Amino acid sequence: MSVQTINPTKEFEPEAVPIEPPPLNSGDRLSRAEFERRYEAHPEIKKAELVEGVVYMPSPIHLQKHAEPHGQIVTWLGVYTAGTPGLQLADNATVRLDFENEVQPDAFLRIKSEFGGKAQVTDDDYLEGSPELIVEIAASSAAYDMHDKRRVYARNGVQEYLVAQMYEKRVDWFVLREGVYETLAPDENGILRSQVFPGLWLQPQAFWAGDLAAILATLQEGLAAPEHQAFVEQLKTKVSSRS
Repeated sequence: MSVQTINPTKEFEPEAVPIEPPPLNSGDRLSRAEFERRYEAHPEIKKAELVEGVVYMPSPIHLQKHAEPHGQIVTWLGVYTAGTPGLQLADNATVRLDFENEVQPDAFLRIKSEFGGKAQVTDDDYLEGSPELIVEIAASSAAYDMHDKRRVYARNGVQEYLVAQMYEKRVDWFVLREGVYETLAPDENGILRSQVFPGLWLQPQAFWAGDLAAILATLQEGLAAPEHQAFVEQLKTKVSSRS
């Protein structure tokens, strides 16, 4: 008669219990690698940023105080991109700046690497490095966009940083000079003119009035300006020299 033996170790072996992904909370202090691991484990979270090693998660988005001006800015940048070769416009894309900073700006505009830009698209489809222009819609001058993020962007070489502060109804367009942001002064007509992207002109009064037609009319003047035509030729020359 055969005797059945019992392996006591196997009989009492506990079942594997799936480990819950760690939470991602505003105020957490994390490395960029751990931030990405937690962010990817929580697809229900639509926007989170790591600034100086601290997690920031914005409140629900207001229509008139954020979404509408955001849409106007993206439209403005989109029209400029359509008239200028070699550029890439992104809306709320992840940007890896350094080991403690991974941001998701409202919009950025960059020169593609094959046209001379420095930032690169990674194999997992994120931007590594600094785009030439970042735009943020901030609640007020007290927002972290105007303080911690501004320092991070300057340190990482973001050449221009535009912040629309909704409470004060103020647009600050910063230009990086010798590692420090200086505020771009408007011309005699009150128009702000990009130093990095010739022809990218913004009329703040039209922006605050919500007058998209006037915003785009000013932009069309910039696109027709000689400096924009020269910039287009410069970009074409750069890509042809690399091919």
